[in-house]
Amino acid sequence: MSVSAEVLARAPLEKTEGEIETVSSHRPRGNIRPLSPMPDYVEHRNGVNEVGMLSAEAVVREYEAAVKEIEALGTELQLAAKNCEVMVAGVHDMIAEIKEFAAGYRDQGKRFFLQIEAVSLMTTEVRDTCEALKKKIATDTLTR
Repeated sequence: MSVSAEVLARAPLEKTEGEIETVSSHRPRGNIRPLSPMPDYVEHRNGVNEVGMLSAEAVVREYEAAVKEIEALGTELQLAAKNCEVMVAGVHDMIAEIKEFAAGYRDQGKRFFLQIEAVSLMTTEVRDTCEALKKKIATDTLTR
């Protein structure tokens, strides 16, 4: 007699039935999903037995579920790409505004540069005029 046969022979039948009930009651029932129709791209061949048909259907359904998730990922990526395109367009608009602002700022810097040089030239001219006037006054005072 084998070891498993000895264990079963020694175990009371009621306990074994209780264990079977306990084991079967812990089965997660939420994981079982209803069967969806088979995809259009497959059909059973003639002569395949029921086990082969059911196994092939189970496998193709799992693949189809994975394909649907992959396609959903593709849809999400398309949405993300559209959002990126909108963002890039916004960035290009912002860059154009920045270039316009920088050009205005550059023009303002040039205007201040020219004003400062104009004031500097005027100050030099006033100083030269004052020096000339001082000399003239000094010369007129000495000649009198």
